[in-house]
Amino acid sequence: MIRKFLLLLFLGLFVTACTTTPEQEQGADVEDRTGSADMTDDGSGDGKAGSEAQAFGTESEQATDETELDNPESLLSVRIIYFDYDSSTVLAQFEEIIQAHAGFLQANPGVVTTLEGHADERGSREYNLALGERRALAVKQQLVVLGASPDQVRTVSYGEERPADPGHDEQAWSLNRRVEFVY
Repeated sequence: MIRKFLLLLFLGLFVTACTTTPEQEQGADVEDRTGSADMTDDGSGDGKAGSEAQAFGTESEQATDETELDNPESLLSVRIIYFDYDSSTVLAQFEEIIQAHAGFLQANPGVVTTLEGHADERGSREYNLALGERRALAVKQQLVVLGASPDQVRTVSYGEERPADPGHDEQAWSLNRRVEFVY
């Protein structure tokens, strides 16, 4: 009798734990994570991106952080790094911007950023996902070398899936070859 009761109790808890509420289902965002997106340096997926990756600390720290990040006169307001065609080499013109972000992350250990790697539409979907990842990892490597903690920097690749410019010419493609900082 006790066994049956415990079995029913266990099954009831199991079923309850596996269900979702309607709020969870409606508010869930689904992203295409095909390929090797959102990987850590050791190649293991950490499953965190977007708002989950943001960890700002106290409200007063958050207000200060947002003020620094949104100051249009600060290099921190520049959050896009562009790349040459079929390249994941960070161009010299963006090194100062990366240094500013690394200094900010080093000074604010509770802040986490996600680096979103992108590519233009040329090449296969798989190739562009890998290229977007290489670009994001190249920026992450520079941030870490400059003092940011590896735990503060997440990477994700969207390849060609989220173009900044939907055009099909060199001007559009140059805007799509990028890494974006998301705080």
